[in-house]
Amino acid sequence: MHICFITNEFPKKGYAHGGIGTFVSTLSKGLVENGIKVSVVGKNYESKNEVELVNGIKVYRLFSKNVKGLGWLFNSRIIAKKLKEIHSETPIDIVEASDMGLAFLPKLTGVSYVIRMHGGHHFFAESEKRKVEVWKGIQEKLSYKKADGFIAVSDYVRNHTFKYLPLNNRPVEKINSPVNLNHFQPINKPYKPFKIVFVGTVCEKKGIRQLINAMLPILEAYPEASLDIYGRDWLFPNGDSYIEMLKTTELPKLGNKQNKVNFCGAIDYAEIPLKYAEAHVCVFPSHMETLGLVAPEAMCMGKPVIFTKLGPGPEVISHGITGLLCDPHNPLDIAKQIKWGFANSEAALQIGLKARESVLNNFNMDKIVTQNISFYRQFSKK
Repeated sequence: MHICFITNEFPKKGYAHGGIGTFVSTLSKGLVENGIKVSVVGKNYESKNEVELVNGIKVYRLFSKNVKGLGWLFNSRIIAKKLKEIHSETPIDIVEASDMGLAFLPKLTGVSYVIRMHGGHHFFAESEKRKVEVWKGIQEKLSYKKADGFIAVSDYVRNHTFKYLPLNNRPVEKINSPVNLNHFQPINKPYKPFKIVFVGTVCEKKGIRQLINAMLPILEAYPEASLDIYGRDWLFPNGDSYIEMLKTTELPKLGNKQNKVNFCGAIDYAEIPLKYAEAHVCVFPSHMETLGLVAPEAMCMGKPVIFTKLGPGPEVISHGITGLLCDPHNPLDIAKQIKWGFANSEAALQIGLKARESVLNNFNMDKIVTQNISFYRQFSKK
Protein backbone atom coordinates (compact mmCIF):
# COMPACT_ATOMS: atom_id res chain seq x y z
CA MET A 1 0.00 0.00 0.00
CA HIS A 2 1.26 3.47 -0.91
CA ILE A 3 0.06 6.54 1.02
CA CYS A 4 0.82 10.05 -0.21
CA PHE A 5 0.40 12.98 2.19
CA ILE A 6 -0.10 16.53 0.89
CA THR A 7 1.46 19.08 3.26
CA ASN A 8 3.82 22.04 3.12
CA GLU A 9 4.84 21.58 6.76
CA PHE A 10 6.92 18.39 6.76
CA PRO A 11 9.80 19.24 9.13
CA LYS A 12 12.94 20.66 7.54
CA LYS A 13 16.01 21.57 9.57
CA GLY A 14 16.34 25.30 10.09
CA TYR A 15 12.66 26.05 9.46
CA ALA A 16 9.79 26.25 11.93
CA HIS A 17 6.80 24.00 11.27
CA GLY A 18 3.39 23.46 12.80
CA GLY A 19 1.55 20.58 14.41
CA ILE A 20 0.44 19.06 11.09
CA GLY A 21 4.06 18.71 10.04
CA THR A 22 4.94 16.97 13.30
CA PHE A 23 1.92 14.68 12.91
CA VAL A 24 2.72 13.66 9.32
CA SER A 25 6.36 13.01 10.20
CA THR A 26 5.49 10.88 13.25
CA LEU A 27 2.68 8.87 11.63
CA SER A 28 4.61 8.34 8.39
CA LYS A 29 7.57 6.87 10.24
CA GLY A 30 5.22 4.39 11.95
CA LEU A 31 3.57 3.47 8.66
CA VAL A 32 6.93 2.82 6.98
CA GLU A 33 7.97 0.60 9.89
CA ASN A 34 4.84 -1.45 9.19
CA GLY A 35 5.68 -1.98 5.54
CA ILE A 36 3.64 0.89 4.07
CA LYS A 37 5.23 3.03 1.37
CA VAL A 38 4.87 6.74 2.19
CA SER A 39 5.43 9.83 0.06
CA VAL A 40 4.97 13.46 1.09
CA VAL A 41 4.38 16.25 -1.43
CA GLY A 42 4.27 19.95 -0.69
CA LYS A 43 5.75 23.39 -1.31
CA ASN A 44 9.37 23.96 -0.39
CA TYR A 45 10.56 26.56 2.08
CA GLU A 46 13.18 27.53 -0.51
CA SER A 47 12.98 28.51 -4.19
CA LYS A 48 13.98 25.13 -5.60
CA ASN A 49 12.80 21.54 -5.95
CA GLU A 50 14.21 18.99 -3.52
CA VAL A 51 13.74 15.28 -2.92
CA GLU A 52 14.76 13.81 0.41
CA LEU A 53 14.50 10.40 2.08
CA VAL A 54 13.65 10.80 5.78
CA ASN A 55 13.17 7.67 7.90
CA GLY A 56 12.15 5.80 4.75
CA ILE A 57 9.68 8.55 3.76
CA LYS A 58 10.11 10.04 0.26
CA VAL A 59 9.67 13.79 0.68
CA TYR A 60 9.14 15.95 -2.40
CA ARG A 61 9.60 19.66 -1.71
CA LEU A 62 8.41 21.67 -4.71
CA PHE A 63 9.32 25.17 -5.80
CA SER A 64 6.24 27.32 -5.25
CA LYS A 65 5.33 30.18 -7.54
CA ASN A 66 4.37 33.39 -5.77
CA VAL A 67 1.78 34.83 -8.14
CA LYS A 68 -0.46 37.36 -6.45
CA GLY A 69 -4.05 36.16 -6.47
CA LEU A 70 -3.24 33.02 -8.47
CA GLY A 71 -0.69 31.25 -6.30
CA TRP A 72 -3.29 28.65 -5.34
CA LEU A 73 -3.81 27.74 -9.00
CA PHE A 74 -0.16 27.41 -9.99
CA ASN A 75 0.81 25.56 -6.82
CA SER A 76 -2.10 23.12 -7.15
CA ARG A 77 -1.02 22.37 -10.71
CA ILE A 78 2.58 21.75 -9.59
CA ILE A 79 1.43 19.36 -6.84
CA ALA A 80 -1.02 17.60 -9.18
CA LYS A 81 1.74 17.08 -11.75
CA LYS A 82 4.05 15.58 -9.15
CA LEU A 83 1.30 13.27 -7.87
CA LYS A 84 0.75 12.02 -11.41
CA GLU A 85 4.49 11.37 -11.83
CA ILE A 86 4.72 9.49 -8.52
CA HIS A 87 1.61 7.46 -9.34
CA SER A 88 3.03 6.41 -12.72
CA GLU A 89 6.21 5.13 -11.04
CA THR A 90 4.72 3.55 -7.90
CA PRO A 91 0.89 3.48 -7.91
CA ILE A 92 -0.65 5.48 -5.06
CA ASP A 93 -3.52 3.94 -3.12
CA ILE A 94 -4.43 6.85 -0.83
CA VAL A 95 -3.86 10.60 -1.08
CA GLU A 96 -4.37 12.30 2.28
CA ALA A 97 -4.63 16.05 2.94
CA SER A 98 -5.95 18.34 5.63
CA ASP A 99 -9.28 20.15 5.40
CA MET A 100 -8.77 22.41 2.36
CA GLY A 101 -5.99 20.38 0.78
CA LEU A 102 -8.01 18.68 -1.96
CA ALA A 103 -9.85 21.74 -3.24
CA PHE A 104 -8.03 22.19 -6.56
CA LEU A 105 -6.41 18.80 -7.05
CA PRO A 106 -7.80 16.68 -9.89
CA LYS A 107 -8.48 13.11 -8.73
CA LEU A 108 -6.34 10.31 -10.13
CA THR A 109 -8.30 7.30 -11.39
CA GLY A 110 -8.19 4.39 -8.97
CA VAL A 111 -6.82 6.49 -6.10
CA SER A 112 -8.86 7.17 -2.94
CA TYR A 113 -8.75 10.56 -1.25
CA VAL A 114 -8.91 11.08 2.52
CA ILE A 115 -9.23 14.27 4.55
CA ARG A 116 -7.72 14.29 8.02
CA MET A 117 -9.80 16.80 9.99
CA HIS A 118 -7.18 18.87 11.82
CA GLY A 119 -9.64 21.75 12.06
CA GLY A 120 -10.65 23.69 8.99
CA HIS A 121 -12.02 27.14 8.23
CA HIS A 122 -15.67 26.38 9.09
CA PHE A 123 -14.63 24.74 12.37
CA PHE A 124 -12.53 27.67 13.56
CA ALA A 125 -14.99 30.26 12.29
CA GLU A 126 -17.60 28.73 14.58
CA SER A 127 -15.27 28.36 17.55
CA GLU A 128 -13.96 31.92 17.22
CA LYS A 129 -17.45 33.32 16.59
CA ARG A 130 -16.58 34.95 13.28
CA LYS A 131 -18.05 34.78 9.80
CA VAL A 132 -16.95 32.21 7.26
CA GLU A 133 -14.81 33.92 4.62
CA VAL A 134 -16.46 33.29 1.25
CA TRP A 135 -13.36 32.19 -0.68
CA LYS A 136 -12.03 29.95 2.10
CA GLY A 137 -15.50 28.50 2.60
CA ILE A 138 -15.73 27.63 -1.10
CA GLN A 139 -12.29 25.98 -1.04
CA GLU A 140 -13.17 23.85 1.95
CA LYS A 141 -16.49 22.75 0.46
CA LEU A 142 -14.75 21.78 -2.79
CA SER A 143 -12.17 19.83 -0.84
CA TYR A 144 -14.75 17.95 1.24
CA LYS A 145 -16.76 17.01 -1.86
CA LYS A 146 -13.71 15.23 -3.29
CA ALA A 147 -12.99 13.14 -0.19
CA ASP A 148 -13.82 9.44 -0.15
CA GLY A 149 -13.40 9.23 3.61
CA PHE A 150 -12.47 11.23 6.69
CA ILE A 151 -10.31 10.79 9.79
CA ALA A 152 -11.05 13.14 12.71
CA VAL A 153 -8.39 13.82 15.33
CA SER A 154 -11.05 14.30 18.03
CA ASP A 155 -14.76 13.72 18.54
CA TYR A 156 -15.17 17.46 18.99
CA VAL A 157 -13.74 18.42 15.60
CA ARG A 158 -15.74 15.68 13.89
CA ASN A 159 -19.07 16.68 15.38
CA HIS A 160 -18.64 20.41 14.81
CA THR A 161 -17.24 20.20 11.29
CA PHE A 162 -20.04 17.98 10.02
CA LYS A 163 -22.57 20.58 11.12
CA TYR A 164 -21.40 22.59 8.08
CA LEU A 165 -19.83 20.04 5.75
CA PRO A 166 -22.03 16.93 5.43
CA LEU A 167 -20.73 13.38 5.55
CA ASN A 168 -23.06 11.96 2.87
CA ASN A 169 -22.60 8.35 3.99
CA ARG A 170 -18.82 8.37 3.48
CA PRO A 171 -16.61 6.53 6.01
CA VAL A 172 -15.40 8.56 8.99
CA GLU A 173 -13.38 7.49 12.01
CA LYS A 174 -11.94 9.27 15.00
CA ILE A 175 -8.25 8.42 15.45
CA ASN A 176 -5.96 10.26 17.83
CA SER A 177 -2.75 11.72 16.48
CA PRO A 178 0.22 9.72 17.76
CA VAL A 179 2.75 11.04 20.24
CA ASN A 180 6.39 10.22 19.65
CA LEU A 181 6.82 8.20 22.84
CA ASN A 182 10.57 7.80 22.33
CA HIS A 183 11.09 11.53 21.94
CA PHE A 184 8.89 12.63 24.83
CA GLN A 185 10.15 10.60 27.78
CA PRO A 186 10.73 11.64 31.38
CA ILE A 187 14.17 13.22 31.75
CA ASN A 188 16.10 12.66 34.96
CA LYS A 189 16.65 16.34 35.55
CA PRO A 190 15.27 18.52 38.37
CA TYR A 191 12.64 21.02 37.29
CA LYS A 192 13.10 24.71 38.04
CA PRO A 193 10.67 25.68 40.79
CA PHE A 194 7.89 28.04 39.70
CA LYS A 195 8.87 27.96 36.03
CA ILE A 196 5.90 27.97 33.64
CA VAL A 197 6.48 26.77 30.08
CA PHE A 198 4.29 27.38 27.02
CA VAL A 199 5.05 25.95 23.55
CA GLY A 200 3.03 26.85 20.47
CA THR A 201 2.38 29.55 17.92
CA VAL A 202 2.17 32.88 19.73
CA CYS A 203 -1.29 34.03 18.70
CA GLU A 204 -4.61 35.01 20.24
CA LYS A 205 -6.37 31.65 19.90
CA LYS A 206 -3.61 29.92 21.88
CA GLY A 207 -4.61 31.94 24.95
CA ILE A 208 -1.19 33.51 25.38
CA ARG A 209 -2.58 36.98 26.15
CA GLN A 210 -4.67 35.61 29.00
CA LEU A 211 -1.69 33.58 30.24
CA ILE A 212 0.42 36.75 30.42
CA ASN A 213 -2.43 38.50 32.25
CA ALA A 214 -2.50 35.58 34.71
CA MET A 215 1.09 36.34 35.69
CA LEU A 216 0.14 39.31 37.87
CA PRO A 217 -1.83 37.27 40.47
CA ILE A 218 0.71 34.44 40.14
CA LEU A 219 3.64 36.78 40.89
CA GLU A 220 1.81 38.29 43.85
CA ALA A 221 1.70 34.82 45.43
CA TYR A 222 4.98 33.48 43.97
CA PRO A 223 7.45 36.29 43.19
CA GLU A 224 9.98 33.74 41.92
CA ALA A 225 7.64 32.57 39.14
CA SER A 226 8.55 33.02 35.48
CA LEU A 227 6.92 32.29 32.13
CA ASP A 228 8.95 31.05 29.15
CA ILE A 229 7.11 31.27 25.81
CA TYR A 230 8.48 29.15 22.97
CA GLY A 231 6.95 29.52 19.52
CA ARG A 232 6.90 31.38 16.26
CA ASP A 233 5.26 34.78 15.99
CA TRP A 234 1.87 35.30 14.33
CA LEU A 235 1.32 38.27 12.07
CA PHE A 236 -1.80 40.39 11.71
CA PRO A 237 -3.20 40.84 8.16
CA ASN A 238 -1.28 44.13 7.89
CA GLY A 239 1.98 42.39 8.79
CA ASP A 240 2.22 43.63 12.39
CA SER A 241 3.73 41.28 14.95
CA TYR A 242 1.46 39.73 17.58
CA ILE A 243 4.41 39.43 19.97
CA GLU A 244 5.19 43.14 19.62
CA MET A 245 1.53 43.90 20.34
CA LEU A 246 1.77 41.86 23.55
CA LYS A 247 4.95 43.65 24.57
CA THR A 248 3.27 47.00 24.01
CA THR A 249 -0.18 46.39 25.50
CA GLU A 250 0.06 43.46 27.95
CA LEU A 251 3.54 43.37 29.48
CA PRO A 252 3.27 46.92 30.91
CA LYS A 253 0.46 45.63 33.15
CA LEU A 254 3.14 43.70 35.06
CA GLY A 255 4.98 46.90 35.95
CA ASN A 256 8.53 46.21 37.11
CA LYS A 257 7.96 42.44 36.74
CA GLN A 258 7.92 42.43 32.94
CA ASN A 259 11.20 40.52 32.90
CA LYS A 260 9.33 37.53 34.35
CA VAL A 261 7.85 36.87 30.88
CA ASN A 262 10.36 35.68 28.30
CA PHE A 263 9.64 35.38 24.57
CA CYS A 264 12.14 32.71 23.56
CA GLY A 265 11.25 32.38 19.87
CA ALA A 266 10.68 29.28 17.78
CA ILE A 267 12.37 26.15 19.04
CA ASP A 268 13.66 23.08 17.24
CA TYR A 269 11.53 19.99 17.77
CA ALA A 270 14.53 18.15 19.22
CA GLU A 271 14.85 20.70 22.03
CA ILE A 272 11.24 20.73 23.21
CA PRO A 273 11.59 17.85 25.73
CA LEU A 274 14.47 19.68 27.44
CA LYS A 275 12.29 22.76 27.89
CA TYR A 276 9.39 20.73 29.24
CA ALA A 277 11.78 19.02 31.67
CA GLU A 278 12.69 22.42 33.16
CA ALA A 279 9.04 23.32 33.79
CA HIS A 280 7.31 23.15 37.13
CA VAL A 281 4.08 23.20 35.13
CA CYS A 282 3.31 23.28 31.39
CA VAL A 283 0.39 25.49 30.39
CA PHE A 284 -1.60 25.54 27.13
CA PRO A 285 -4.74 27.71 27.64
CA SER A 286 -6.01 27.49 24.03
CA HIS A 287 -9.30 29.13 23.21
CA MET A 288 -9.86 26.27 20.79
CA GLU A 289 -8.03 23.17 19.61
CA THR A 290 -8.94 20.29 17.35
CA LEU A 291 -6.91 18.16 19.74
CA GLY A 292 -3.43 19.64 19.98
CA LEU A 293 -0.34 17.50 20.49
CA VAL A 294 1.52 19.83 22.84
CA ALA A 295 -0.56 18.82 25.86
CA PRO A 296 -0.20 15.02 25.45
CA GLU A 297 3.49 15.44 24.55
CA ALA A 298 4.18 17.26 27.81
CA MET A 299 1.99 14.76 29.66
CA CYS A 300 4.04 11.93 28.17
CA MET A 301 7.07 13.34 29.97
CA GLY A 302 5.25 13.04 33.26
CA LYS A 303 4.72 16.79 33.61
CA PRO A 304 1.70 18.37 35.29
CA VAL A 305 -0.17 20.02 32.41
CA ILE A 306 -2.82 22.73 32.44
CA PHE A 307 -4.96 22.60 29.30
CA THR A 308 -8.14 24.26 28.06
CA LYS A 309 -11.47 23.02 29.38
CA LEU A 310 -13.08 23.98 26.07
CA GLY A 311 -13.44 21.90 22.92
CA PRO A 312 -11.57 18.58 23.11
CA GLY A 313 -9.75 19.45 26.34
CA PRO A 314 -11.77 16.94 28.40
CA GLU A 315 -10.99 14.25 25.78
CA VAL A 316 -7.30 14.66 26.63
CA ILE A 317 -7.34 15.39 30.38
CA SER A 318 -9.47 14.25 33.28
CA HIS A 319 -9.39 17.27 35.60
CA GLY A 320 -7.51 16.62 38.81
CA ILE A 321 -6.51 13.12 37.69
CA THR A 322 -4.33 13.34 34.58
CA GLY A 323 -3.95 17.12 34.52
CA LEU A 324 -5.81 20.34 35.16
CA LEU A 325 -8.33 22.14 32.95
CA CYS A 326 -8.78 25.91 32.92
CA ASP A 327 -11.11 28.52 31.46
CA PRO A 328 -8.77 29.96 28.80
CA HIS A 329 -10.67 33.24 28.65
CA ASN A 330 -10.27 33.87 32.39
CA PRO A 331 -6.76 34.86 33.57
CA LEU A 332 -7.79 34.38 37.20
CA ASP A 333 -8.78 30.76 36.56
CA ILE A 334 -5.55 30.12 34.66
CA ALA A 335 -3.66 31.59 37.61
CA LYS A 336 -5.67 29.46 40.05
CA GLN A 337 -4.70 26.22 38.34
CA ILE A 338 -1.03 27.21 38.06
CA LYS A 339 -0.88 28.23 41.73
CA TRP A 340 -2.43 24.90 42.69
CA GLY A 341 0.37 23.16 40.82
CA PHE A 342 2.96 25.25 42.66
CA ALA A 343 1.37 24.73 46.09
CA ASN A 344 0.80 20.99 45.66
CA SER A 345 4.00 19.76 44.07
CA GLU A 346 3.67 16.20 45.36
CA ALA A 347 0.09 15.86 44.14
CA ALA A 348 1.11 17.48 40.85
CA LEU A 349 3.88 14.88 40.52
CA GLN A 350 1.31 12.10 40.91
CA ILE A 351 -0.88 13.77 38.29
CA GLY A 352 2.12 13.80 35.97
CA LEU A 353 2.66 10.07 36.44
CA LYS A 354 -0.99 9.34 35.66
CA ALA A 355 -0.80 11.71 32.70
CA ARG A 356 2.03 9.71 31.19
CA GLU A 357 0.13 6.46 31.70
CA SER A 358 -2.91 7.99 29.97
CA VAL A 359 -0.85 9.06 26.95
CA LEU A 360 0.82 5.65 26.69
CA ASN A 361 -2.65 4.09 26.53
CA ASN A 362 -4.39 6.58 24.25
CA PHE A 363 -1.70 8.06 22.01
CA ASN A 364 0.39 4.93 21.53
CA MET A 365 2.07 4.85 18.13
CA ASP A 366 1.57 1.12 17.49
CA LYS A 367 -2.12 1.28 18.31
CA ILE A 368 -2.72 4.42 16.22
CA VAL A 369 -0.73 3.18 13.23
CA THR A 370 -2.80 -0.02 13.27
CA GLN A 371 -6.02 2.03 13.35
CA ASN A 372 -4.87 4.14 10.39
CA ILE A 373 -3.85 1.12 8.31
CA SER A 374 -7.20 -0.53 9.02
CA PHE A 375 -9.01 2.62 7.86
CA TYR A 376 -6.91 2.92 4.70
CA ARG A 377 -7.57 -0.72 3.80
CA GLN A 378 -11.25 0.06 3.35
CA PHE A 379 -10.14 1.75 0.11
CA SER A 380 -7.31 -0.59 -0.93
CA LYS A 381 -6.94 -4.33 -1.27
CA LYS A 382 -3.15 -4.11 -1.53
